[in-house]
Amino acid sequence: MQVVSDHIALTKPRVISLLLWTAFGGMVIADRGIPALTIVGAVLVGGALASGGASAINQALEGELDVAMRRTSNRPVASGRVSIRHAMGYGLLLNVAAFILILLGANLLAALLTMSGTVIYVFVYTIWLKRSTTQNIVIGGAAGAVPPLVGWAAVTGDVTLPAWYLFAIIFFWTPPHFWALAIMIKDDYKAAGIPMLPVIVGFNETRRAIFLYTWILLGLTSLLYVTTDHLSAVYLVGSLVLGVIYIGFAARLWWQTERKAVVALYLYSLLYLALLFGLMMLDASFD
Repeated sequence: MQVVSDHIALTKPRVISLLLWTAFGGMVIADRGIPALTIVGAVLVGGALASGGASAINQALEGELDVAMRRTSNRPVASGRVSIRHAMGYGLLLNVAAFILILLGANLLAALLTMSGTVIYVFVYTIWLKRSTTQNIVIGGAAGAVPPLVGWAAVTGDVTLPAWYLFAIIFFWTPPHFWALAIMIKDDYKAAGIPMLPVIVGFNETRRAIFLYTWILLGLTSLLYVTTDHLSAVYLVGSLVLGVIYIGFAARLWWQTERKAVVALYLYSLLYLALLFGLMMLDASFD
């Protein structure tokens, strides 16, 4: 059972769920309803395989960093239960399976976009940026913004402007979400020598950056409504409410600097993205 649980842990299953939700959102919004189940199945299963594979490769490359952080020290590679070579091979195999499945079940563009997410996460974020700049999660976070592009391409065969707005929303959602987590586990990142924003510039500058990004998100979610006829005023009003609440959580850090305010912001950021895409899907389906 330990072997099975380790292979599941290599894929970081808790991360996958939100990625699949946004990929499903891209499909539903593009189709204005639920597409053919063969496409949905290929994208969701293939997306899970690709994301899980990228996470396995990430852990293969970061074993020594994971050892230095209390939060990650018991991961399969860091603990020595799984070898680097095995984790790397497992991750590559999952990505090959993902590419074939999405190619056969959807189309080549969707399959290539899926692989681009893995490439960004492994080469741009893990290998290049994570250990070298405070902007690591800003640029490398593009990997997590790819799933709605995959969903959109799987349905339409192309990637038009609204799909890129979905990408941009997640791209700008990622830093404030991740910086909140980084504030909570700053000591871990410091011990591992990872230049996350709170470690290098401190809490005050990080909360300013979070506050700025929440305003950018509010603008992007409104621009999505302007640039597509897939969504109605119901989405616009709902997205504004969700965005204003997010800004409120970010503003709260100015007068409540204790940990509970950061935790609340982090948890709401997860809820925000899930609700935002849920709202998009409902509105696009019934418009």
